[in-house]
Amino acid sequence: MKVSDLGNFIREQRSQAGVSLRKLAKLAGVSNPYLSQIERGLRRPSAEILNGIAKALRISAETLYVQAGILDDRKEREDLTEVIMADRGLTERQKQVLVQVYGSFKEDTEREREARRRRRSAKPKPARTLRSKPGGRVESAG
Repeated sequence: MKVSDLGNFIREQRSQAGVSLRKLAKLAGVSNPYLSQIERGLRRPSAEILNGIAKALRISAETLYVQAGILDDRKEREDLTEVIMADRGLTERQKQVLVQVYGSFKEDTEREREARRRRRSAKPKPARTLRSKPGGRVESAG
């Protein structure tokens, strides 16, 4: 796992939670510049810092540990749909509704991620400024 991938993941989670960088830094117990460096992939945080960030974002620390390469991702994770369908404490109707809601949430999340990716890739690059030099020459200022 690249440090930049971890930073992007944290930034995405923060964005989804609607939390500013400043607020997350305060909640996680780190400085604004340090959190900014983590999100930009310039710093690799310790497990302790990841734990603070996870608590502040209300996600599992394990999720961040996996993203950071501290823990291996469990390949044996069960599909939540299978778990719901196997639950004997629910009626068939309840199972169907839960599976539909879960699927809807997953689709919404994927649409939001895709929209963010598109917005990021569509950001216009700053225009270059041209200056006139004596003698009619033009040079780029950017």
